[in-house]
Amino acid sequence: MRIRAERDDLADVLARAARAVGTRSPQQILQGLLCDVRGNRLEVTGTDGEVTIRTNLDVEVLEPGRTVVPAKLAAEAVRKLPSGAVTMSAEEGEVEITGNGPRFRLREFVVNDFPDIADTIDTPIVEIDGEAFVSALSQVGVAASADDARPTLTGVLFESGDDGLRLVATDSYRLALRDLPGVSTATTALVPYRALREVGRTIGDAKLGVQLDSREAAFSSGRGRMTARVIEATFPNYGQLLPDAYPSRLTVAKSALLEAVGRAALVAEDHIPVRLSLHDGGVELSVSRQEVGEETEHIEAEYNGDDMTIAFNTRYLTDGVSAVAGDEVVLETIDPLKPGMISGGGDGFQYLLMPVRL
Repeated sequence: MRIRAERDDLADVLARAARAVGTRSPQQILQGLLCDVRGNRLEVTGTDGEVTIRTNLDVEVLEPGRTVVPAKLAAEAVRKLPSGAVTMSAEEGEVEITGNGPRFRLREFVVNDFPDIADTIDTPIVEIDGEAFVSALSQVGVAASADDARPTLTGVLFESGDDGLRLVATDSYRLALRDLPGVSTATTALVPYRALREVGRTIGDAKLGVQLDSREAAFSSGRGRMTARVIEATFPNYGQLLPDAYPSRLTVAKSALLEAVGRAALVAEDHIPVRLSLHDGGVELSVSRQEVGEETEHIEAEYNGDDMTIAFNTRYLTDGVSAVAGDEVVLETIDPLKPGMISGGGDGFQYLLMPVRL
């Protein structure tokens, strides 16, 4: 195998495929990238056995063939070469990468040891606006758990209905959902968020194709394809947590609320909540920590409802407010002991947050 390509283009396809590679995998071959050269195209595949990313690039093919290179090292080696054309070749157990002077010689992995990864999803490809989809993933992803001991809560539920596609995530303390009208997938699936986080970084484009079945989820574009094994578990019945109506509603400027919560967080710790005293004319934020001190401030806002004081974890509150797309945030509440709902922007995003008992 021998190819020539521009440094930046080659570094890009290697780095994007390398994002699927597990650096601590007990199988050495899974620390490598499969580079397959056919016709005038280089296809690069990286996988950790659960998530697979394939990228591709049109290159000058001097000799077709296949090789497996150390993922992180090869990507960084190409990136650190001088700008201009780069040549990569594989022969007799060695991969040589050269460009305008510097030369790397890397040990080649055994090509036949690389797992055979076939595309097995038979469901139709659903086209979706790439920018809107990646934005929706980032909004709901803030509520996904990072605790592998509870795998069900580490995923994002793809729930297809008559009105479109709904994305839902929860870590049991907060729940985020985003509706995408007019989009309908073939099935409902629970997809690991750690994989979904890579969609925008690796294959994000103006148009994305989505495929789901009972075993895998696939996302594709002109920049490549990512597949992930779905989580085989039953997602919590979140619908029972969503009330039909809220008697109290606060509408406040997003930037003002974020800045105020940020100042309160200087005094608070994770276990110290910020209190929101809701009343006609606005909201008063306060936090007190015995060994440090306190912080209090008032924000002008529109409030409809009975006076109420409700408290939230500062980090969880910040995550929800930050995920709102518009300039205004709406906080709806029932009472200080029931979850509050954060929304805004009219984009179908909702963030349900459990209060802290005072």
